[in-house]
Amino acid sequence: MLIPSIQKTLTELSDLLSQLSTADYISQCHDLSNATIGEHTRHIIELFQCLENQYESGVVNYDSRKRDYAIQTCTETAKLAIETIIRNLEKLNKNLILHQVIDGETLEIESNYNRELLYNLEHCIHHQALIKVAVLQNDAITLDQNFGVARSTIEYRNQCAQ
Repeated sequence: MLIPSIQKTLTELSDLLSQLSTADYISQCHDLSNATIGEHTRHIIELFQCLENQYESGVVNYDSRKRDYAIQTCTETAKLAIETIIRNLEKLNKNLILHQVIDGETLEIESNYNRELLYNLEHCIHHQALIKVAVLQNDAITLDQNFGVARSTIEYRNQCAQ
């Protein structure tokens, strides 16, 4: 169920990108501390790319990402990156080491591929919620009502509705 949830979430993001003009994508949004939808999208994509690109080595460091300006300024580049991520998600679960530097201290934390996929899904949803803040200002854009909503919240709402 994890991979289909990630695929659905990333497809929702790609569908949104298809509705945005370049100006919508690269314009600073006051309500996002002047960040752009493109910057949030790049951040989502690059964390997934880190996991994919570093899977074989067994050590994942989300800080060592490319920070590809083309992803944050071109919706087509971002959509192609999302398609690639979706195609390459299915890998065997294996142990990984998460490498992180926090306040000058290097941490190495045991993890695994599925745990990092879940982290990336939750991270993606969090940034989609922020993107939604910027998008709601544009009446011409249609979003799924669950865009940027955690899967656990969706499940809870469904249970309450019954």
